[in-house]
Amino acid sequence: MAGLEPVLRIEATLGECPRWSASGVLYWVDILGRTLNRFDPETGDNTAVTLDEEIGCFAERAGGGFAAGLRSGIWLLTADGAKDRMVAAPEAEPEKCRFNDGRADPWGGFWAGTMWEARDRPGGALYRLTPDHLLVRIEEGVTISNGAAFSPDRRWGYHSDTPEKTVWRYPLDPETGAVTGSRQVFRHFGDELPDGAAVDAEGCYWSALFGSGRIVRISPDGEEIASCELPALCPTMPAFGGPDLRTLYVTTARENRSEAELREYPLSGSLFAMQVDVPGLPEPVFGG
Repeated sequence: MAGLEPVLRIEATLGECPRWSASGVLYWVDILGRTLNRFDPETGDNTAVTLDEEIGCFAERAGGGFAAGLRSGIWLLTADGAKDRMVAAPEAEPEKCRFNDGRADPWGGFWAGTMWEARDRPGGALYRLTPDHLLVRIEEGVTISNGAAFSPDRRWGYHSDTPEKTVWRYPLDPETGAVTGSRQVFRHFGDELPDGAAVDAEGCYWSALFGSGRIVRISPDGEEIASCELPALCPTMPAFGGPDLRTLYVTTARENRSEAELREYPLSGSLFAMQVDVPGLPEPVFGG
């Protein structure tokens, strides 16, 4: 694979959740910077909307605007990124536990997971918000939710708990998206930390390995079949974009990195991209 190159040189503290929009732009967030960003690859312009709390994940809504996992709960946002109303507040201690990774699913729902910031116990969970705003807990006992993605045949939903160094998959009803059984280990990464992810048209799972400076492509059988390094040690999530969905975008982070590392990897926090042979899948939208 060709190498990942910077397309937006920016010092995001915790760049995350890149999402290609049918409007031809890439949305992404800086979680700790509390911004929802809109990057136009045609012009290179990036515009940011600042919120009053951390935004961990989001999805475009079918009727316009966004659904977003903020520290306080899941909110609906207007098309310009302003808070509209909260639709779910599952966590009893939002000062200790906030939403992190999430995305819309092919059935119009919104998978969103939380993270326990002290990381001393698995106090987070994975949820699904239905289009009529019913919140269903899929999994509890999670430390850092990440890696939400779905197989092209709609039979599997993926999720990782980063400190556990493991990606799981859940069997799904392909008609409704309901979880139909217990999760299974899809891949254990040994000493590496799986962060955000995306799935391509062949059903391969692309995972950002935080702290390892690489993106890996995992087969539907859980085997690593390709790897690509980038000039930042902390990639956080890949996403497919461009008119043909053959541009792989990757967000990165600078949070808690040493001065020595940032001198060696000054592009940390930037947005990267490269061309790939196998396209991604169109990003679903939230139906609620």
